[in-house]
Amino acid sequence: FDVPRDHGPHPDFRTEWWYLTGNLDAARPDGTTERVGVDLTIFRIALTPGDSVDGGVRSVGTDTAGWATRQMFMAHVGVTDAAGKRFVASERFSRGAAGLAGARAPSEGAPLRVWVEDWEIAEGAGGLGQGPSGLPTFRVRASAGRGDSLARFDLTLRAEKPPVLQGEAGLSQKGPAPGNASYYYSLPRLAATGTLTRGGRAAPVTGTMWMDREWSTSALGPDEVGWDWFALHLADGRDVMLYRLRRRDGTAAPLSKGSVSPAGGGPARRLALAEFALRPVETWTSPHSGARYPVAWEVAVPSENLRLRVTAVLPDQELNVSVRYWEGAVDVTDAATGAPLGRGYLEMTGYGDEGRAARGTRASG
Repeated sequence: FDVPRDHGPHPDFRTEWWYLTGNLDAARPDGTTERVGVDLTIFRIALTPGDSVDGGVRSVGTDTAGWATRQMFMAHVGVTDAAGKRFVASERFSRGAAGLAGARAPSEGAPLRVWVEDWEIAEGAGGLGQGPSGLPTFRVRASAGRGDSLARFDLTLRAEKPPVLQGEAGLSQKGPAPGNASYYYSLPRLAATGTLTRGGRAAPVTGTMWMDREWSTSALGPDEVGWDWFALHLADGRDVMLYRLRRRDGTAAPLSKGSVSPAGGGPARRLALAEFALRPVETWTSPHSGARYPVAWEVAVPSENLRLRVTAVLPDQELNVSVRYWEGAVDVTDAATGAPLGRGYLEMTGYGDEGRAARGTRASG
């Protein structure tokens, strides 16, 4: 790994994504706040291997003169209004050419930028830090919905912990065959500040976000149809990532894994499947697609003394875009007492649409 350069693109691989989720508190005029969940994922999909290398720094889509490209970009945005019980999502596609969409690795005089039209993840004013333990800042701008439901956010994200290399030193094996893996690291806790504009009114927001970076050419095994992925920010400062790769018979694939990042920001602890348990306890059937999703879970990590209940703040957080999946804000409580313990995000794919969903979203490669 070469951080911060790896925040930029890897065009020799077929697929990669820049993935952000988090929970924000938006200020109301009366001085109270309201809960808002936001997620933004930008995907780069190679049509053929390779792209440009400018001065030793990889870039995709930065040539504004031509239309020819080896790369396509897709982006998804979701915004969850917890109090208003409304979820809106939007999708964009663009070619990685003519400046319409692209990704540029950071270099002297050329800051990091990943974009699809005016949705972007860019290097923030605080820079990206130096070396693998650097604490970067990002500027993130995107929107979801249209008309009266349009929600636009403009955020500054400041990492509070260094990157966590997921899997085995950053190589995350997803299946048994050669190549069924991705390079995968996370920035598990980013402090967010900025504005959220809805109905023509801009409100200041603060909150906590999670960032994932993955790139691969092939990932899931042939018997794996989807996954359940949890990113949880606990109030005691720990950050928990768990994913269950689901096989066709509904059981968890042995390569399902997780990690716990300690409150002090020290080395993360990797978890094998035997070290955690995920049990659905409540389901919701989508009126849009007919898919049935677990929207409440019991989560146990005995070695961390965690017995949690993870519950969707709104059952209907299904993205009905070109690839259908569920991505939404969740509350984390003590499974025994109900006491609040944190917030997070949950992603579920392959429910009622096994083949298509498992091939197309963020962990698939």
